[in-house]
Amino acid sequence: MAKSLAKSRRSARGRRNPSSRKQSPSRTFVGHRNYSLYVSRVLKEVVPERGMASPTFEIMNVLINNVFQRISARACSLMSFRNRCTLSAEDLREAVRLTLPDRLAQCAMAYGDEALQRYFSS
Repeated sequence: MAKSLAKSRRSARGRRNPSSRKQSPSRTFVGHRNYSLYVSRVLKEVVPERGMASPTFEIMNVLINNVFQRISARACSLMSFRNRCTLSAEDLREAVRLTLPDRLAQCAMAYGDEALQRYFSS
């Protein structure tokens, strides 16, 4: 009887409070998304036989979040400079053009325009 009581206490000890669980590193940063799933999907499309280590995924995640923050900050400043309350596609295009290098900005704007056309056509 005492063994079964002790066993039931042990099994319920760590599960009552969900905040007592150790959180993963991706959950500790508030406001940052984890893009490792998307990076792995693109990698499997490009090179199916290759993989990436988890530190490499973390570096890619930091890089994507950094670029996203830079573009969104630039777009927000453009929006406030033009005395607008709504972010438009033109503000975002201009922020990408100002933030990224020349060729990368052109490719990003081309893919963005294509995504917008697909969105509006559906």
